[in-house]
Amino acid sequence: MIFVNLPVADRDRADAFYGALGFRRNDQFSDDRTVSYQIEENIAVMLLTRDRFADFVAGEVGDPAQATSVLTCLSADSREEVDRLVSTAIAAGGKPWLPAQDHGAMYGASFADPDGNVWEVMWMDPAVIAG
Repeated sequence: MIFVNLPVADRDRADAFYGALGFRRNDQFSDDRTVSYQIEENIAVMLLTRDRFADFVAGEVGDPAQATSVLTCLSADSREEVDRLVSTAIAAGGKPWLPAQDHGAMYGASFADPDGNVWEVMWMDPAVIAG
């Protein structure tokens, strides 16, 4: 499994944002400073208030609104799914990040969550993946 841990300034705002994206909330791993969402069977995101995130790192907690340090990319089943997730994210309070990129057999777009954490969404033609 992959657990993506992200610092957030406002746990409730992050909860509302990721819920609006259609991800499944996992209350077993959520509390007043942390909220967990299951993105796919083997991918979960843990949204931790900055003070809770600090419990897991050495040094200062970076501010994703000031500098991008991680790009998390999700695969999509179609170009339409890429556009749908990015549009949903922006409607839920996210921000556009980079313009969509269309390379024929590969199409992607991106957004930043309300805290500035960047997510890319990418579709690749199955025939290209199969080789």
